[in-house]
Amino acid sequence: MEAAPPDTGQGTGPAVTRACLQADLLAAHERAIRLTARIQQLERRLSEMLGEQAWRESGLGAVPEVDTLHHQIAHLEQQVADLRIQLDERDEDLAAARAANRELMAQPNATPPMTRRGQRCATHTADDNVTSISF
Repeated sequence: MEAAPPDTGQGTGPAVTRACLQADLLAAHERAIRLTARIQQLERRLSEMLGEQAWRESGLGAVPEVDTLHHQIAHLEQQVADLRIQLDERDEDLAAARAANRELMAQPNATPPMTRRGQRCATHTADDNVTSISF
């Protein structure tokens, strides 16, 4: 039951049909719905921002410097934890090196090393620091 618009008699362009006008109206209606939703979203965002601003200006909110300090404290605490882990690892390495050194020192020296001419050198044992040098 589509009716054509009345003929104007000018013949200057294509005639606009009722279906075309309804499609345009539907598109405009959908656009209006989208714009209304966007306006509501922007109003909520503006309200939140104004609320935050009022909160800060009232003195009830955290001062920006305090937030910065809290972030710095958290960062420094993490650094301390990392350094403690490194220190523990180095302590373990040192303990292992000391244990290896004790084992080496505990081994009896069978014979002292010889020099080029067959002379004996000073040797270290676990019991005494230096034995005599014999020539």
